[in-house]
Amino acid sequence: MRLAVITLVSGRHRHLLLQQDALAAGTRQPDRYVAVTMADSAARDAIGGRRPLAQTVAVPLGAEGRLPLAAARNAGANRALADGADLLVFLDVDCVPGENLLARYAATATDGALLCGTVAYLPPPPPEGYRLATLPTLAPPHPGRPNPEDTEIVRGGDHRLFWSLSFALTARTWHDVGGFCEEYAGYGGEDTDFAFTAAARGVDLWWVGGAPAYHQHHPVSRPPVEHLDDILRNGAVFKRRWGTWPMQGWLREFEERGLVAYERRTGSWLKTPAAGR
Repeated sequence: MRLAVITLVSGRHRHLLLQQDALAAGTRQPDRYVAVTMADSAARDAIGGRRPLAQTVAVPLGAEGRLPLAAARNAGANRALADGADLLVFLDVDCVPGENLLARYAATATDGALLCGTVAYLPPPPPEGYRLATLPTLAPPHPGRPNPEDTEIVRGGDHRLFWSLSFALTARTWHDVGGFCEEYAGYGGEDTDFAFTAAARGVDLWWVGGAPAYHQHHPVSRPPVEHLDDILRNGAVFKRRWGTWPMQGWLREFEERGLVAYERRTGSWLKTPAAGR
């Protein structure tokens, strides 16, 4: 089985380098490592000449400078498939794979299944940076997702809990799902849409034990006010396609701050004057 790891890059080169180091130290090596750059021409130099050797694919920004996350994942998958990949493993640039992550995904992979490992959110690193050997001791897996034992697989998962931080699927399953919907641009919605499409096409969701990833710390805002416009725009795309709004937790928090309001007549979330233009 030819295995390709795909990651999206727009800055955070230090995070990218640690991911690359972890892949090189794993019990299963990727046959291809594809870094899709989004307005980040320096990424090629940051990871070039190191192992595993990386191929870079450049994808331009979307309208108004939005990160084309859906289009970038599709571009990375297309490159990997053109090189003969049988299994696609997607890792967020912030995610450091555990030493057995690729081996477990490869051993578990089967057509008709979307595979997700656990993700632990790490605390801020010490001054000298994270050490691969200590990552498993720094944080437990996220409590909002299943946490199977190392040899366990939990089938029949809730597709609403899918996230794109760490997942894998066979080339056949990728073709069955059809990739990510490129109507989405910027923050939010495209991964839930992908999972809903998978469910609609009969693809099961499996939670795979023994395939941990460790999400490196970076500052975040809660709620993500800087992504308000993206969330409303992408949420409307999702509503049109699936009849319901995603990211409702964020929308409720925006509502509490007076930034959005729900219009019952149209079933839409709209920005209020308090949120500005």
